[in-house]
Amino acid sequence: MKSSHSASHKLLFCSCLVFLFLAFVAPAGAADPVPAISPLQTESVPTAAINTGDNAWLLASSALVLMMTAPGLILFYGGLVRSKNVLSTMMHSLILMALISVVWMIYGYSMAFSSGNAFCGNPFTHLFLKGVGAAPDADYAGTIPAQTFMLFQMMFAIITPALISGAVAERIKFSAYVMFMLLWVTLIYFPLCHMVWGKGGFFNWALGGKIPVLDFAGGTVVHISSGVSALVFALMIGKRDGFPHQPMVPHNVVLSLIGTGLLWVGWFGFNAGSALNAGSLATSAFAATHFSAAAAALSWAAMEWKLKGKPSVLGAAAGMVAGLATITPASGFVSIPAAFCIGLVAGVVCYLAVTKIKAIFGYDDSLDVFGVHGIGSIIGMLMLGFLANAEVNPAIANTFKANGVAVSLAGGSHQFINQLIGVAFTAGLAVVGTFLIVKLVDAVIGLRVDQEDESAGLDLSQHGERAYNE
Repeated sequence: MKSSHSASHKLLFCSCLVFLFLAFVAPAGAADPVPAISPLQTESVPTAAINTGDNAWLLASSALVLMMTAPGLILFYGGLVRSKNVLSTMMHSLILMALISVVWMIYGYSMAFSSGNAFCGNPFTHLFLKGVGAAPDADYAGTIPAQTFMLFQMMFAIITPALISGAVAERIKFSAYVMFMLLWVTLIYFPLCHMVWGKGGFFNWALGGKIPVLDFAGGTVVHISSGVSALVFALMIGKRDGFPHQPMVPHNVVLSLIGTGLLWVGWFGFNAGSALNAGSLATSAFAATHFSAAAAALSWAAMEWKLKGKPSVLGAAAGMVAGLATITPASGFVSIPAAFCIGLVAGVVCYLAVTKIKAIFGYDDSLDVFGVHGIGSIIGMLMLGFLANAEVNPAIANTFKANGVAVSLAGGSHQFINQLIGVAFTAGLAVVGTFLIVKLVDAVIGLRVDQEDESAGLDLSQHGERAYNE
């Protein structure tokens, strides 16, 4: 095992690579201004006026999304692993609350939401959040301070890489994990966020994109990117020692159930907050989120009951999370009955992905990140292509223009193709980007703890602590 002194030098080397990348991708000159087109919300509002109700809702939503990481994801993932790895698994999410926040402040927000090109914003425009203050940015949300929008989006940037950690739990070096996450958010998350949600982004349907992909709250940006990356990472790092012959049962299902409840509540900020105001669209997204989760919990439990004879508590919890992940891209574009149908499909398909597909291919995605988040949001994105409803979100009827002519993005075969392109591109970027990042991290630091440390548990070998001292 390499010394911590050596690992710190390698992390410093990694940071230098990141900043060299930023210098390389930064546009050489000022980008052409992108015309301000109506953002996701349907209400027409003055761009200079701050609405205190909208601002309060977005600040509350930011707190709810952060709560999804801690304590939501921390408890959900922590309860699913063996007792000797609970602290290390929790640390994976906890450290990202600090690490990604700092990276977001320095250059991440700028890469995602400043003007640049169709694939990446200029990392130096808002370096150290320069120019991000009390004045609204009318391109994104005209009734809240730009700083509020920045904080809300930061919470998404924190939880997205944290989802990946579930796939490699119980065998990854902490130093390798930190290096991987730093590179992953820089090379995959920030550019993808710009492409889908940033002004002038290639897939941005509302702000001058080329291919109009509907993604209300993160089907591509959050769940498909993390889910597919999780699968690639799990395949490359290899299986846990003893998998699948030795039982690796959750050490505390109660913790996971508490985490599930916190995730469900926090998801209302995740999806309804993405309306970027406190109007009727937020209410619609809130309702769609709830009924999809309910439907998926029931369909997952029904599948398990039928095929295994008993519906497990943990299965119902997994179904809830699957329903939440699946409705995320569609939450602001579909009716309640459509959301319910999306949830029903999510519970069935994600259950089969976790129990059948995983068994067939034999990969060790420790906490089923790909089967729940990756597969779930692929379903949601594609079903949205047929179910997007202009009565729910009137902006999709006439915002996107091709050759100066308004094009409706309501459900149909044409929009399904757009969604499919967005899904395929996101998956491809995640596969290639993750493969290259993992190869680099393995060469510089090495991915796995040795067999002795894995047997002892990562709590002790990586952090010098035990969760339970008797």
